[in-house]
Amino acid sequence: MESRIKRLLLKMQELKLDAMLIGSGANRKYISGFTGSSAMLYISDKKQVIITDFRYMQQVSNQCKAFEAINQGELGLLKTAMKLAEEEGAQAIGFESGHTYYTTFLEFKAFEKVEFIPVQNLVEDLRQIKDTEEIEKLRRAESIGDIAFAQIIPFITKGYQKGLTENDIALELERIMRTNGASATSFSSIVAAGLKSALPHAEPDNLTLKEGDFLVMDFGCVYEEYCSDMTRTVVIGEPTDKHKQIYDTVLKAQLEALKAIKPGVQGKEVDKIARDIIKEAGYGEYFGHGLGHSTGLDIHENPRFSPLDATVIQKGMVMTVEPGIYLPDFGGVRIEDLVVITENGVENLTHSPKELIVIK
Repeated sequence: MESRIKRLLLKMQELKLDAMLIGSGANRKYISGFTGSSAMLYISDKKQVIITDFRYMQQVSNQCKAFEAINQGELGLLKTAMKLAEEEGAQAIGFESGHTYYTTFLEFKAFEKVEFIPVQNLVEDLRQIKDTEEIEKLRRAESIGDIAFAQIIPFITKGYQKGLTENDIALELERIMRTNGASATSFSSIVAAGLKSALPHAEPDNLTLKEGDFLVMDFGCVYEEYCSDMTRTVVIGEPTDKHKQIYDTVLKAQLEALKAIKPGVQGKEVDKIARDIIKEAGYGEYFGHGLGHSTGLDIHENPRFSPLDATVIQKGMVMTVEPGIYLPDFGGVRIEDLVVITENGVENLTHSPKELIVIK
């Protein structure tokens, strides 16, 4: 945590901030290690304080060794922070403009002796490059996903002819991941069969599987606060030539994109490689989302592989690569891996097979 605080303080110096208030959950967790739901960080070059209430004082003591803990008492988070600012004469106070409620913003006006300065993505930008500890947690989280996929295939094979539903599969995926060390799913699992597989963010329900269906499974888990993400698509029953052609196109797009990722390229350049392959196959209009996103403490972080993101990819970023084709009258395919950007390319954290699996 100390290295993160130092990097934050350097950024604050560049912005000429005397102090910074951090209240958003993931950013607060990144800087301090605190996993509770109610707290505010007050950071200056003299003080690193976490302000919370009675419920979390012991938790702060256990988790946040680099921070002084202060109970907000009857003052509340903001007034307690302003008392600290007054004590050390801080006048230029940064706040997370993208995470601040309007009602809180109005409260700022009551403190006439300080200037509140809106700051956008200060901590988020620091979070883009993962350190060794973060990468190891993401590696472990993704390995739990691999375990889940390996076990879900025989589960589907055994049950699909007996009325197995999307909900059954989503529940079993979560059970497997939690059994193998996950504390939660990193998002609501997407399990989509048949025509629903053409919905990129379909929600599982009691739809039963039938022969001729594509089955898309997009899922992930939380391991020590870090989020994994992977997608695999299988087919129920003997695939047609159309099934194979769509699947092979998505797989080719993903593999070529993976080859192109390295430090120095822009996110939109990687996206274009996959997008052009899908377009050349005649399915360009059916790939409407970005190629990928970073993940970490949040399931969706920046930067992105998208037509709009010119971020230069750097070593230590962790990104998904997830092209797809979604045909409303037929079904859809998505294949997603999670990769770490290395000095010369990527380390793929996802090891589940990518050849088309046929459930019979």
